[in-house]
Parts: sequence; structure tokens; C-alpha cells
Amino acid sequence: MAERGFDQPVFEAQRVFRTLLTALSEPGRVLALSSGCLPPAGLDPAAAAVALALCDGDTPLWLDAGARAAASYLRFHTGAPIVRAPSDALFLLASLPHRPPLALLSPGTPEYPDRSATLILAAEGLAEGEGWTLSGPGIAGTRRLAVAGIDERFAGEWRWNRARFPLGVDVVFAARERIAALPRGTRLEG
Repeated sequence: MAERGFDQPVFEAQRVFRTLLTALSEPGRVLALSSGCLPPAGLDPAAAAVALALCDGDTPLWLDAGARAAASYLRFHTGAPIVRAPSDALFLLASLPHRPPLALLSPGTPEYPDRSATLILAAEGLAEGEGWTLSGPGIAGTRRLAVAGIDERFAGEWRWNRARFPLGVDVVFAARERIAALPRGTRLEG
């Protein structure tokens, strides 16, 4: 089957965007995300769908070594300029274990914290009810999230990222047809 973007770009992008908003408003909740797009080999379908829904000609995109093979696909379907440095990107597309350190990503500015980076991180799998313990806005009590293949440094980097609030980066985890999100205000233990 040939690579393709969304069959119905407007409707599918809206559906993916609504699912992403739900994931960001309910941190750590694992949501189904099927988009109909068929990205190039090596690019996670859910991560590709999120990138297609979020990126456009005004949003610099950074790609890790594995995603660089899909640069022409992403440029064609989004118009996003591909940048070389993670610090220059508004959106970053990476897969485990090759994620950039969170300290390299743009945290926004005190005047414009909304201009921070969002890391779209393809993982081996996502599961609720195990792994990290999350708390904060959008979570009644606590919620647990496991991200298969995540490195041990991530939790420490995340605590440092959260301490910069309202500055900081947001992370969207993608695993085939599922996503979960960590907005910068989420506390992570474990």
C-alpha cells in the first residue's frame, strides 16, 4: 500500500486534534487514535497523525535520525520547515530511545510561554494503571502511565521541566494507534 496523508484532511485533522486536546486535558490517559494516514515505514502512525494535525508552514519541525527519512512526506503534507537544531523547533518528532534531552527544547518565554516546544515521541507501547504516578491539573487524585522503552533519565528531566512552569515543554507519546500526553504542569513520580 502506498504512503498517504489523511484521506479527508480537514475532517481527519480535526478528529486527531480533538483527541489530542482530550489527551492534554487528561494527562496520562491512553486514547485510541486511528487516522487513516499511512506514513512511510519507520514512522509511527499515531505520531505521524499528530504531526499532520499540528504542523503547518509556520511551525518549525525537528526530526530525529529515524524520522528524517520521512522528511519529504512531512513537508509535503504539512508544509512545515524542517530544522536542524531541536532548540529551533516548535514540534519535534522522535522515537525511543533516540529522544532529545528536554533541556534542549524551547520552553517558551515569560511573555509567551505558549510558544514552547511539543515533543511527539513514538514509544513501543502505552499502558494505564502501571508505571509512573501522575498528578496535577486534569487528574482526579492520581493516574498511572507506563511508556514502554522510555529511558531512566526521562523522569528526572520531567521533574526539572515541570519546575520551570509556566515555561516548559509538553510531550505527546504515540504508540501505533494510541496516544497519551504529559502537559508541562503534570507531576510525575516513579
